[in-house]
Amino acid sequence: MNDQAIMENLLLTTKGMCDLYMHGAVESTTQNIHQAFDTALGDSLCMQDDIYKQMTAKGWYQVEQADAQQMAQVKQKFAQAN
Repeated sequence: MNDQAIMENLLLTTKGMCDLYMHGAVESTTQNIHQAFDTALGDSLCMQDDIYKQMTAKGWYQVEQADAQQMAQVKQKFAQAN
């Protein structure tokens, strides 16, 4: 397994952790539990951002820009749904 594959796995795992912590915070029944999930979410988001920045710097995470026509089509689709 090369470094890029390891970083991709770390990024996916961290994104999954963020999702779980977010749901834990939303569903928590006490302030203490909510705060624990909220803190864990914040820490995980920082880790995700660090991994993303490292991958981007190495050219391992390419972001494709949506063109204006694609964005207009999506906006129109959702405007019609309302």
